Amino acid sequence: MSKPLTHTVIPPVHVTSPEKVDGFRTKYPPVEAYETGMMKVSDLHTIYWEVSGNPDGKPCIILHGGPGGGCPPGYRQYFDPSKYRIVMFDQRGAGKSKPLAELRENTTWDLIADIEKLREHLNIDKWVVFGGSWGSTLSLAYSQAHPERTKALVLRGIFMCRHEEVQFFYQDGSSWIFPEAFEVYKNFIPEAERDDLVGAYHRRVTSDDPEVRLAAAMHWTGWEMGTSNLIVDPKKVEEGEDPDFAESFARIETHYFVNGAFFRSKNQLLEDVDKIRNIPATIVHGRYDVVCPIKTCWELHKAWPEADLKIVSDSGHSMSEPGICSELIKATDLYSEL
Repeated sequence: MSKPLTHTVIPPVHVTSPEKVDGFRTKYPPVEAYETGMMKVSDLHTIYWEVSGNPDGKPCIILHGGPGGGCPPGYRQYFDPSKYRIVMFDQRGAGKSKPLAELRENTTWDLIADIEKLREHLNIDKWVVFGGSWGSTLSLAYSQAHPERTKALVLRGIFMCRHEEVQFFYQDGSSWIFPEAFEVYKNFIPEAERDDLVGAYHRRVTSDDPEVRLAAAMHWTGWEMGTSNLIVDPKKVEEGEDPDFAESFARIETHYFVNGAFFRSKNQLLEDVDKIRNIPATIVHGRYDVVCPIKTCWELHKAWPEADLKIVSDSGHSMSEPGICSELIKATDLYSEL
């Protein structure tokens, strides 16, 4: 029997020195990986992985967004390195994994199999699973497939890769909020194809012509990087201007989107909530997230009221925004004591 529907709304925090505000958390200091490797997971794919923090600490795994985004070093800073054994990996085709931007043998179920291979390789029984945006999609899918291996879940910017969610951000909805950026993204595609922008971009980023691929990838990635924060972050925009990042990001995202994340039904993650209902979980979502609108998060919350939902009043999509960052770190601190 599920518990009553409750949630917490986190008020805005406007301060010069946030570390002085009671209960407000900032990231842990940078920490270097003490172990790295390349794991061959198929005849085609080899994934990069790394471990940082305390070798004897509580295991956790970070599942990055995109899909295709890769794991930057700053993700390690959301965990207390004295308490956690922090595992990260770049999903197939992303980051340092090889081959870059490869779409063959690249499905949600391939990624879940990779997570299990990595868990076994590192001799980990259970771990805390942490993921935002597409990382929340993959975290839900993994934990529903392997609830016995999931100690707790920390999720941010809920995304279930349903057609209506993809349409909101990439076809029409967010154009009402970022019209000037949307015009650049939309106008790259000829008018005759604009009724399906995701499909039009997918055709271009999978073109045999490298110039066509790159131009489309830069426009696709620029749209997402320019809208992820409540206030546009020039560093995010600059990140999207890296050609290798842009191409893997755009190719893999559109590949998953046109295939519905390879789920059996659009509501698979909602239909399988009972498999994870008793796993401790915290969900953090920005009120003004235009990449992954909060309506999706609310639908998940209604199906899974046992999870602790934190709605951050003055945030968009990015995990680096102060209110979201603070709530994520509070959650990882809490689960370090499990």
